[in-house]
Amino acid sequence: MSPGEVALILFGTFGVLIIMRVPVAFALGLACVPVFFISDRLTPSLLFDQMFKSYNSFILLAVPFFLLAANLMNSAGITQRLINLSRVSVGHLPGGLGHVNVVVSMLFAGISGSSTADAAGIGSLLIPQMKKEGYDTRFAVAVTACSSVMGVVIPPSILMVVWGGLMSVSIGGLFLAGVLPGLLIAASMMGVVYVYAVRRGYPVYPRATLRQFGAALAGAILPLATPAIIIGGIVGGFFTPTEASVVAVLYSLVLGMVIYRTITPARLPKVLYESARFAAISLFCIGTASAFGWILAYFKIPQALVNEMASWGAGLTETGLLIALAFLIFGMFIDAIPAIIILGTVLYPVAQDVGMHPIHFAIIGVVSLAFGLVTPPYGICLLISSAIGGIRMVDALKDVCVILGAMLAVLLFIILFPDAILALPRWIMPKFIG
Repeated sequence: MSPGEVALILFGTFGVLIIMRVPVAFALGLACVPVFFISDRLTPSLLFDQMFKSYNSFILLAVPFFLLAANLMNSAGITQRLINLSRVSVGHLPGGLGHVNVVVSMLFAGISGSSTADAAGIGSLLIPQMKKEGYDTRFAVAVTACSSVMGVVIPPSILMVVWGGLMSVSIGGLFLAGVLPGLLIAASMMGVVYVYAVRRGYPVYPRATLRQFGAALAGAILPLATPAIIIGGIVGGFFTPTEASVVAVLYSLVLGMVIYRTITPARLPKVLYESARFAAISLFCIGTASAFGWILAYFKIPQALVNEMASWGAGLTETGLLIALAFLIFGMFIDAIPAIIILGTVLYPVAQDVGMHPIHFAIIGVVSLAFGLVTPPYGICLLISSAIGGIRMVDALKDVCVILGAMLAVLLFIILFPDAILALPRWIMPKFIG
C-alpha cells in the first residue's frame, strides 16, 4: 500500500469512529486494526507490542506524578492563597476580579502543569464570585476557560514532558521556552479584560497597601516556590523531569499535610484515586496513539508529506503557519497528548526540512493545542467552566472568540520571532540549546 492509501485508511477510520462518538483512545487503536489485517507484513499483535513499548518509558512516569502534585495542591487549598495575592496585585485595575482570574491562572500554571486542574480549581472559586459581583456569566466562563490554557504553556507543563520524551527534545529547554509565551498570553488576556471592564463598568477593588501585599505574598510564597524547585532542579541538572515530578509530589504532601494541615489522612485516598484515574486515561491514549504513530512511520507517511511540501517551496514562516493551523484544527477534535504523538511525529520531519529549531516547533505545537482546550467540539476546559457557570458551552463562545483572537496574536508572534522564544533557553542552557 502507498503512504497515501494507508493515511486514508487510518484517518478515515479514525474520523468515522469519532463521529460515532467512540472515545478517542479507543478510536485510535481501532483505526489501526484494518491496516494490520490488510498488510501482509503486519499482524494485529503488533498493536499491543507497540502500546507496551510506549508505556515502557521512564520519562512518562512524570505524567501521573505531575497530575498527583496538581491534585494535592488543589486539595491543600493553595488556590485561595494565590487568589489573595492576585487580588492585592491587580485587583485595583478596571474589572479587578477578571484580572485576578488571569493572574491566578498564570500563578497556578507554574504549580500544576495541567489546564483541566486549573479550570476546575480556579473556576469553582472565581466564577460564582464573579457572578455575585455583577460580571456577566458568559464573560466569567470565557475568561476562566481561556486563562486555564496557560496551565500547559507555563512550565512545568505535562504536554512539554510528553513532547520532550517522545521527540528527544530537552525538557528543561522546553520549560524555559514556555515562559515568554505564557506571559504574553496573560498580558493579551488582561488587555481584553480591561476593554470589557471599561465598556461594561465592571467593579474595581481598592488599591492594596504595602502591608496587605506583604501579607498575601507571605501566605503564597511556599506554593510559589514549586516552579522554582522543579525548573531550577531540571535546568541545574540536579534531577531528571521524572525525579522532579516526584519531588513536586513530596513537596505538595508536606505543604498539605504538615504545614497547612488541609489534607487529612482520610482525604488522601480520594486524591490518589482521582489522580490515578486521570493518569490512566492519559496513558492509555499515549499507548494507542503510539501504535497509530508507528504505522504512520512504518509506511513512511511523514517522509511523503515532507516531499510534498518541499515541492511547494514553503519557507520557515509559511511552514510555521501551516504547522500551527494543523495543530489548531487537530486540537479541536482530540486531546492534546494523542495529537502530539500523531501529528507531532508526522510534522517533525517537515519542520526539520526547513531548518526550524526543535524547541520552536514544540512551542508552536503546544500553544496551538492548548487553544484546542477552549474550542468546540472538544474544548474540555470550556466544558468544565460552562458546567461550573451553569450555562451551555455555546453561550460563552462569543466572548471566548474575542479573547482567543488576542491569544492567536501571541501564537503569530511565536511563529514570526523564534529568536525571542529561544532567547531564555539559549541564555540559561547554552550547552544544550543550539
